[in-house]
Amino acid sequence: MYKSFFKRIFDLTVACFGLVLLSPIFILATIGLYFANQGKPFFFQLRPGLSKKIFRIIKFKTMNDKKDSQNNLLSDGQRLTKIGKFLRKTSLDELPQLLNVLMGDMSIVGPRPLLPEYLPLYSPNQRLRHEVKPGITGWAQVNGRNAISWQQKFEYDVWYVDNISFLLDLKIVFLTVKKVIMKEGINSEGQVTTEAFKGN
Repeated sequence: MYKSFFKRIFDLTVACFGLVLLSPIFILATIGLYFANQGKPFFFQLRPGLSKKIFRIIKFKTMNDKKDSQNNLLSDGQRLTKIGKFLRKTSLDELPQLLNVLMGDMSIVGPRPLLPEYLPLYSPNQRLRHEVKPGITGWAQVNGRNAISWQQKFEYDVWYVDNISFLLDLKIVFLTVKKVIMKEGINSEGQVTTEAFKGN
């Protein structure tokens, strides 16, 4: 019952409350990124959701589009803006995904939505992560986030799918707040972005 009905109510309640509570930060971040990224405060990217249905995820744009003399994008570390670095450090770059939750593409809690090109690389068991909506946070995120291997992340994702409940979602939300405050597992060691998944 929770998975098919009450989880949506939980999502809408938390998303609305979060947007109202964090609206001043949302507005200030949007204005700051507008000037830092030449009028482009948001980053849109295609991601697979429930049943592998593709949707557009919304995030704050933390990196600019600067290129080298050969017209190639500079490295992630070179393009990460000062305000973008702060937003990533505080996980506020994920804030616009509350809009994805309101639109029904995402849930507050669930496996993180990854890149479409990863879909053919999953094992049959790993594909089970798409039996629920992707989340802003999830069981893998409160158990290591970017500091753990892809294999561990997928194991946590599938475990969540098999054990989904209101109490588990509530626990994950509270643990997420704790992780954000403690700034744990933001990036893989030595990297600005997470290393790409290359298959099993």
